[in-house]
Amino acid sequence: MSIVVVKIGTSSITAPSGELDDAGVVKLCAEVGGARADGHEVVLVCSGAIAAGLPVLGLTDRPTDIGTLQAIAAVGQPRLMERIGAILGGHGLVAGQVLLTPHDFGYRAQYLHARETLRRLLDLGVVPVVNENDTVADDEIRYGDNDRLAALVSHLVSADVLVLLTDTSGLFTADPRLDAEASLIEEIVEVDAALEAVAGGTGSERGSGGMASKLAAAKIAAWSGVRVVIAAADAPGVVRDAVAGRAVGTSVRARDERLPSRKLWIAFARGASGRVIVDAGARRALTRDGRSLLPAGVRGVEGSFDIDDAVEVVTDDGVAFAKGLARYSASDLRAVAGRQTSELPDGSPHEVVHRDDLVVLPR
Repeated sequence: MSIVVVKIGTSSITAPSGELDDAGVVKLCAEVGGARADGHEVVLVCSGAIAAGLPVLGLTDRPTDIGTLQAIAAVGQPRLMERIGAILGGHGLVAGQVLLTPHDFGYRAQYLHARETLRRLLDLGVVPVVNENDTVADDEIRYGDNDRLAALVSHLVSADVLVLLTDTSGLFTADPRLDAEASLIEEIVEVDAALEAVAGGTGSERGSGGMASKLAAAKIAAWSGVRVVIAAADAPGVVRDAVAGRAVGTSVRARDERLPSRKLWIAFARGASGRVIVDAGARRALTRDGRSLLPAGVRGVEGSFDIDDAVEVVTDDGVAFAKGLARYSASDLRAVAGRQTSELPDGSPHEVVHRDDLVVLPR
């Protein structure tokens, strides 16, 4: 038995007018039901709250102000959940709504609580239906999508496979809408900069994601030891094929080397509040020798952050190569940057970021 996370985007379950596409929702629930019938545990990550709310309020165009978007999401989310719950009920399944925000992944206690809740739902035989809590997560409404959320949920539940359902057949060598010679990439061993450049662009008008966000999600999941499949939502039996390892869409291999839970949380779940610029010697100490970052190696500080906030560690050219939890506030770090340990004021931490709180970012 496998644990499967299935994510579907707004464009795959809504009509161009913005209303829920009932046939798309029925097909999605049938895919989930099929996977459950095969004995797998399934978590569904489903977008569409704002799109579902638009027609209810008589709106034809998506507003841009956050307050209105939050109100629309509040109207659309129960309609979305009601329909999914009813259809899953026809397959003998019980759906449970789980709404998450960046806060739930940015703070360790909330992170562990979310994991326990999802695990308990699965133990009870429930299909958790996860969505971003758009009524309060304003940053996510502005520029977010559920691909990253799905990858983090995959990590939370120790999933075996993450299926990202979209309106294309997978990742292509170029944008198939613009290049007739574009071909499907069937397997990705490692998500690298070249692939990220190929993914480019954004998704549809009704969705907020695109192939770039799906590759970013695949990168997170792969570092969690989760296999990822990016495939067309309308392909027959797509979830069963993806779980069984049959050829469908684009498959991204899980890495053999996995980040430990806490370091994955630091690397991908917490947003960076600032940046610490370091010299070449400090970079070597962090990346090659696995050492902590000391004040002596710090050349500059950007942003405003407090103790225990996440910060990016960057070189002079601005390229982030590590991320960690700061043991100094930004103002205090500026005061000691470049100082040797023996020159630090009494009581000052010897490390800017301790190696136990530092992640060298996957490239």
